[in-house]
Amino acid sequence: MAMELRVLLLLPLCFPGLQAQTPTAKERRLEGSTLYIWCPYTAQADSQQQKVWCRVREKRCEPLVETTESSQYAYRTHATNRKVTIEDDPKHRTVSITMTNLQVEDSGTYWCAFRSYGNRYLPLKTISLNVFKELHKQELDSLSVQCPYSTGTKAWCRREGQMGCKVMVSTDYSSTWHNSKAMVHRTLIQDDTQQRTVTITMQKLQVQDTGTYFCALYRNSHLTPIMEVRLSVSKRTQEHTAKESGNVSVRCPYSAPDYRTVSKAWCKERDRKACTILVNTNLEPSGYLRTPQQGRVTIQDDTQQGIVTITMEKLQAQDSGVYWCALYEHNHLFRMVEVTLSISEVLAGTTLSGTADTRQTTPSGNTPAPSSNVNTFILLSGVLSILFILALISMITLCVRRCKQLKRRGTRQAENIYDKPEDIAQLDSTERMESPKDDSKDLKYVTLNFKSQLSPEDPLYCNVEPSQTHRKPKDENVEYAIIALKQLTDE
Repeated sequence: MAMELRVLLLLPLCFPGLQAQTPTAKERRLEGSTLYIWCPYTAQADSQQQKVWCRVREKRCEPLVETTESSQYAYRTHATNRKVTIEDDPKHRTVSITMTNLQVEDSGTYWCAFRSYGNRYLPLKTISLNVFKELHKQELDSLSVQCPYSTGTKAWCRREGQMGCKVMVSTDYSSTWHNSKAMVHRTLIQDDTQQRTVTITMQKLQVQDTGTYFCALYRNSHLTPIMEVRLSVSKRTQEHTAKESGNVSVRCPYSAPDYRTVSKAWCKERDRKACTILVNTNLEPSGYLRTPQQGRVTIQDDTQQGIVTITMEKLQAQDSGVYWCALYEHNHLFRMVEVTLSISEVLAGTTLSGTADTRQTTPSGNTPAPSSNVNTFILLSGVLSILFILALISMITLCVRRCKQLKRRGTRQAENIYDKPEDIAQLDSTERMESPKDDSKDLKYVTLNFKSQLSPEDPLYCNVEPSQTHRKPKDENVEYAIIALKQLTDE
């Protein structure tokens, strides 16, 4: 008759200790952490009495550390034994306990107590301590846990709800009838009565194995947990992007020594998390490589390197989705890597390519290269034409501005030509000016003879006829001419 393996987890019997006494405090700590306990005492304890921290086993107090001397004065006393320290503060009438580097073996029931005058230990406070392991694994990893040893039937169970615990495997059974065969094969319990060790092993872990587990004693259809393990399993993931009608290649590593002989599969995840197998290596290996093909999908298993390579060709839009690289054993799939594949449409004249994480997938071989080159040339030509037109417009604008500036500058120079000393003619030879017809009004002849080097102090002479000399009548204005000389330098 099949035995029901879901049993009640007795919380009052959570750990060995005082079963008939309700703990006044419950403490839960992660393995490796520190416990701090504060125990006040008033009328029931004298400040001069010794204080003790003890572990309760079978209703007996086993002291771990205690104050060695009574405090006759209001001085603090403390004592340390390995990782446990106790301190008595008579002034404030408190006892403080510190336990460092907690281990799962420290789980149990403890007393803050004092030694009575009759040499008995009387509790001030009862502590129920649960130290649990917290393990983080990835899919396909293995879990190995060594439980504290106790006599009786051992079991490995998984918590369900608040009070229930589902037995996965126990030392009484060669198989767990109410579980699948995969769960039976992946979970192993070993009870070494000579070494007094109980070892639990779980293989090919999956995300759904995440949960809280207990090493427990199985007595009278009741479980008494002796160690708690919190397991978290995460999955390995990859993301690939490829073009429609292109190819994609996915590489999934695995532990070759552990899974070399196990068949591998490539499946697509459907509704309700079911995965439909597209291709698998469920063939006897011929050497190190196995390369079955199913339609557009090829799978290659390199059992020496521990790498499964999947190639999908002539991709289509409906190929987008979530896939698994998986172990295929006993008609059961164990996910190695979860792959998310996204297929995008091909735009006219673009090159097909795909990416997976930082890797690029193999481009398609049927992409028309000449069309791509022509489109690229047209694009570049258009860009260069636009740049040339912009440059031409800029040059014309600059030329027009320059011409206007030169024109305005020429006009100003023409108006001021005789005001600038540098515009006066510099002559090295004699120049002659024709006399106007009317000799009575203007100078008939002017002869200027410049030296090669003139200075402002040199006199300037002019031949003038007597008839042309200036008179100064009262009603006549006198006009003067000013000639400026510019000193010439030797060439």
